[in-house]
Amino acid sequence: MSYTGYKGKGLEFLKKNNIEVGNQIKIYADLPLPYLGILMPRYEYSDDAHIVLKLEDGYNVGLDIDKIKKIEVEPSQAIKKENISKSKTDPTLPRILLISTGGTIASKIDYRTGAVTPALTASELNASVPELSKIANIDTEVLFSEYSENLLPEHWIKIAEKLHSYARSEYRGIIVAHGTDTMHYTASALAFSLLGFPKAIALVGSQRSSDRPSSDATLNLIDATRFLVETNTTGIFVVMHNTSSDDEIACHWATRVRKNHTSKRNAFQTVGGAPAFIVQDNRIEKNKLFNPSKVEYNPKIKFDNRVALVKYYPGFDPKIIDYIISSGYKAIIFEGTGLGHVGRIMYGSIEKAKKKGLFVGMTSQCIDGMVRMTVYDSGRDLLNLGVTPLGNMIPETALVKAMWALAISKDSDEMNKNMIENIALEFSD
Repeated sequence: MSYTGYKGKGLEFLKKNNIEVGNQIKIYADLPLPYLGILMPRYEYSDDAHIVLKLEDGYNVGLDIDKIKKIEVEPSQAIKKENISKSKTDPTLPRILLISTGGTIASKIDYRTGAVTPALTASELNASVPELSKIANIDTEVLFSEYSENLLPEHWIKIAEKLHSYARSEYRGIIVAHGTDTMHYTASALAFSLLGFPKAIALVGSQRSSDRPSSDATLNLIDATRFLVETNTTGIFVVMHNTSSDDEIACHWATRVRKNHTSKRNAFQTVGGAPAFIVQDNRIEKNKLFNPSKVEYNPKIKFDNRVALVKYYPGFDPKIIDYIISSGYKAIIFEGTGLGHVGRIMYGSIEKAKKKGLFVGMTSQCIDGMVRMTVYDSGRDLLNLGVTPLGNMIPETALVKAMWALAISKDSDEMNKNMIENIALEFSD
């Protein structure tokens, strides 16, 4: 029998009542009406005094074992069964490719265990989001399934190479299903390495899993598909909720977007301006200020990990910079204070880094605004030490760009030139 995550008192309770994970059960406890749902597995570090049900409305509830008066196991035939028909195509609709890398976007409920699993085939996708079949024919491909916090530059390369293989395909556009935690890093990586890509690519995630009534997964996916089908734009975008409600979906330009909230559905925001496009009421509105230059597609899919992103703070030990230098790093991106400053205690280590040939770039800890290192003496001192100001480039974008620039540049002068050039709209007005 399955008791995943249950231990101690909770495990004894389940065994005593002949209940296992995945059973549909009815529980009488603190309310006049019973709780009806599927017994869910528990996390490894959960307590042993509660059991968890997934209710019919999609929410989970934890029930104190000591308050349970009666428990009944529902007959097995009461459990829902999936009936997924074979996906049908409409020859009049365009084709969209969905490449999955992980995350909770377009997922389904396993009614045997109550767990949420990815819907990865075209049939499963159309079954879970039937609205898609009216917009486009969706083909799906699994590249890998990882939580986005586990992704490395090596994964960026795999994603970019896979996308490159479809650059001249008949697909109208490509969706990359991605976890939200590091989606803006991946978006920047694709913007630099696939500069001039001849199709629009939409990175789509979900802040809340599809088993929750408040999930943003379905609408993000539907409007990302509509965006790819109904616009003639090219480039890399992050497509997510623009507000906490379901009224707007934002299409953020890859190098100007950042995740600014842990759990809100509109966690992603364009920094320093408005999103490139807004999808609202089945229509798409373009930001009049968004005018990317057309460039010839010339992929450069390379990244060098020897770059450190360093957040300066009062009390920062400059020995950390000395360690970075001795460890073979080739570039440092500072997230400095205000207009782009670090304390003078850092000057000796920065001078040492420059003598060793490291690129040292300066961004700001402030969410918005421009690095201006000529305003105060401390900024001018850093300029004299060879620190390169990076305007209003987002620190995470600067990190990714430095990894890319380091890999494609033949020497430090070329890297410095690449870092200050506005290559993929990483600088905004």
